[in-house]
Amino acid sequence: MGLPEAVTREEWRVAREELLVLEKAATRARDALNAKRRALPMVEVDKTYLFEGADGKAELLDLFEGRDQLVIYHFMFAPEWDAGCRSCSGFLDQIGHLAHLRARGTAFAAVSRAPFTKILQFKARMGWTVPWYSSNLSDFNQDFGATFENGDGPQERPALSCFLREGERVFHTYSAFDRGLDHLGFTSNFLDLTALGRQEEWEKPAGRASALGAPAGSEGVRYHDEYDD
Repeated sequence: MGLPEAVTREEWRVAREELLVLEKAATRARDALNAKRRALPMVEVDKTYLFEGADGKAELLDLFEGRDQLVIYHFMFAPEWDAGCRSCSGFLDQIGHLAHLRARGTAFAAVSRAPFTKILQFKARMGWTVPWYSSNLSDFNQDFGATFENGDGPQERPALSCFLREGERVFHTYSAFDRGLDHLGFTSNFLDLTALGRQEEWEKPAGRASALGAPAGSEGVRYHDEYDD
């Protein structure tokens, strides 16, 4: 399994203090990176996008719910699928009460290409309450990189987009894709602090991916109502 070396408490303390130096450097680097992110220029969204949600048809400005900022999670759910992506479902499971975001003038919504009827059914199964819209009536996902074309047709990928509004004007400020979303949500962050980590094949030290005797990484992700425990 490749477990960590067992040492004395004093040896552990010395090693921990050495790691702490690196952790503090990473924290400072993350603060600097976040400052760079906040300083990114923004692009006005001058195209009309039509969504369908619990209250019927909506445009991008409506998703702000009157707030200044909007975070959209591009949930992988293609029109022909019967259920949403398992990994995206694991991410949305981690979204807590939105009051803390809303208190800071920020709205959150999930958006998928699936028809809203499919979204509504799957959302009820999962027990989620977050706002979730269908973008099936527009090319919103394509324009913001969450859906892309290859030789096999449209492909989905996990993505997140941030928007800012100034009156009736909407601006796109940031987007992230795939592992760019790694730092979001508590599951991966909590696992990163443990000895066995996420149990992914790419992780170092090697040999811990199958520590629990179950498929690791995306292969091991299930809908929360499909796990035995």
